[in-house]
Amino acid sequence: MSPRADEAIIVAADLVAGHDGSTELLVRLRHPNGAEGPVILDEETGLRLMKNCGAAALGELVGQSWRRIVEGS
Repeated sequence: MSPRADEAIIVAADLVAGHDGSTELLVRLRHPNGAEGPVILDEETGLRLMKNCGAAALGELVGQSWRRIVEGS
């Protein structure tokens, strides 16, 4: 699924420590108006995002639609 011009895309992804000691995925989204903001995903959601994008590495998430986060939820 290629992102549409009128939707947010993932511009960065990093692993971060969660409050309970688990690993979480921090993705940064760029919205059509140019604004950027972070979204923190729990481990399960982060792994699902990687699978939905066919990504083996975090860098492969860049350019993906934000909708990939909610696919299969």
